[in-house]
Amino acid sequence: MDVKELNKIAKIMVAPKKGILAADESTGTIKKRLDTINVESTEDNRRNWRQLLFQTKSISDYISGVILYDETLRQNTSDGISMVDLLSSKGILSGIKVDKSTHDLALSKGEVLTEGLDGLRERLTEYRELGAKFTKWRAVININDNLPTEFAINVNSILLSIYASLSQESGLVPIVEPEVLMDGDHSIEQCAEATEKTLLKVFEDLVEANVHLSGIVLKPNMVLSGKDAQNRASTEEVAKYTVEVLKNTVPADVPGIAFLSGGQEDQESIDNLNSINIVGFKENVPWELSYSYGRGLQGAPLKIWGGEHAKVSDAQKEFERRGIAVSLARQGKY
Repeated sequence: MDVKELNKIAKIMVAPKKGILAADESTGTIKKRLDTINVESTEDNRRNWRQLLFQTKSISDYISGVILYDETLRQNTSDGISMVDLLSSKGILSGIKVDKSTHDLALSKGEVLTEGLDGLRERLTEYRELGAKFTKWRAVININDNLPTEFAINVNSILLSIYASLSQESGLVPIVEPEVLMDGDHSIEQCAEATEKTLLKVFEDLVEANVHLSGIVLKPNMVLSGKDAQNRASTEEVAKYTVEVLKNTVPADVPGIAFLSGGQEDQESIDNLNSINIVGFKENVPWELSYSYGRGLQGAPLKIWGGEHAKVSDAQKEFERRGIAVSLARQGKY
């Protein structure tokens, strides 16, 4: 493990004006996406959709890295070029989702843990050889009047720290993703409390696991009201609470924070990112405030494409439009 190299990669991932594209939908999740446009989820169709995104001419202007699924990391484009080489030719890093999704936490009501540590060390070695430069593991924290419990936070945090240490051991930069969900009717204050507790525990465990914080990227939720809350917090409140929680929890060694969109509406995720960066610049925070969006970048282009080759160019134009908008928001200039 080369700590300087990990830091170099992490800094590229959160480079100014750019963010990370989350294109790591599992086979089941991508099927749901394709079902919405009445396209069968075959390997060819999954490849065609993802290569449409990756072949967009301007993609390197607003994307620094792409999180891939196992299938995509191994795939070639229809022209016979590996997806990794296609991205690399544009100066974009390839990453890989390595967790095996969430499962019910035993004897718990409404909480989950993320599985995937079995055989991870061997998988990481293979992924590095296939060209991956970074990894991703998502932990999920739920909120209601009784949740999250300390046990759920602790268990998910420990799993994140073990994953991160294994990734760095293999020379891969871990994206550490503790997501406090926006599902429910909770207040922004409840979200702030749960997010702060979670992040404090995550960084405590990362340090105990000897993870080099200069060689990670944090992928947290923004601090939001629940999507079913009667009076949802304003963009300005989201920015204030989010930056405050980060200042209370995230060490300055961390190169950057790549926010997930987490079920926000497309425009909402742009507006909130813009406001967060405005506040971040004013308060001179020590980290890059970037993005790692999936649906927020892909949803509109997917509808335009609809599985039709003739619509590829139009879909790419929409992907570019959304990429430019998010890049401006990432600079606080939207």
